[in-house]
Amino acid sequence: MAFSGMNYLAVLVAAVAGFAFGSVWYGVLGKAWLAALGKPQESFKPQPLPFIVAFVCQLVMAWMLAGLIGHLGEVTLSGAVISAGFVWFGFVLTTMMVNHRFQMARWSLSLIDGGHWLGVLLVMGLVIGLFGV
Repeated sequence: MAFSGMNYLAVLVAAVAGFAFGSVWYGVLGKAWLAALGKPQESFKPQPLPFIVAFVCQLVMAWMLAGLIGHLGEVTLSGAVISAGFVWFGFVLTTMMVNHRFQMARWSLSLIDGGHWLGVLLVMGLVIGLFGV
């Protein structure tokens, strides 16, 4: 199940694992996240669209991460996880920090969201490294 060296099963599993990580992360930190946003829980009504968008975006993220890792050379577990960490630090964290500072968001929101994306990328890197793109 590979095309041009990319294992699409690995991409799908990585996206599902990243989404599952986020579910646990925000399940544990949901109240702190709402407090960091400065919004009451009553202001959020469960709707499917944000979850659908989140999953599709995580599929794209896993696909891009797998492509990047594959282009760097031999796919190893440690190389994939390290690459995921670099992607988080160089692209995700920096982008999120710029947005949060201009939005005057609380630092606690940056810590919660930043931790989430670090975890997602590390989990995706782990899965991709285990499958060997």
